[in-house]
Amino acid sequence: MNRPDHPTHPLPMTDTEAAAEARRIITDAYRPAPVTPTAYRDDTPLPAYGSAPPVVQPGTPPMSQRAVDAGRLMLTGGLATVPPGLVAIGLLIASEHADPTVIGMICAAPAAVAVPILAIARLLRRATGVVPDVHHHHYNGPVRHETTITHTRGLIARTHNELG
Repeated sequence: MNRPDHPTHPLPMTDTEAAAEARRIITDAYRPAPVTPTAYRDDTPLPAYGSAPPVVQPGTPPMSQRAVDAGRLMLTGGLATVPPGLVAIGLLIASEHADPTVIGMICAAPAAVAVPILAIARLLRRATGVVPDVHHHHYNGPVRHETTITHTRGLIARTHNELG
């Protein structure tokens, strides 16, 4: 019901209408809420294994330990270049000589030093695998020394044993 002079304002209620509306509002306020579950916990035991394929989990992708180590080494090496770069930027800004040649020399210097060091390290690592280990054994009493060499090759395995 609207007042005739203003269409959006309702007419004032009578005392009985106001009391009935108040009782309705209070009754609705104290009415218990319907019981609707907001969560459900399934306690049935999970099978130890199933037919579902494994799912890749978030984070570092599955890979070999060697690949993980190499990736972490690259991340660490990249992070190690940040402080010298910041120092170089600070020096260039402070001296007001941000010359592209100087910037190129600063950026190329770590690589120019690291490449020969890494090449020498790789050569030394390969050289250690070429030289066989030297074993000295000292025995007191009768000793029987036997050397067994086994080679297995091919799709259908063929084993060749040499007893020495």
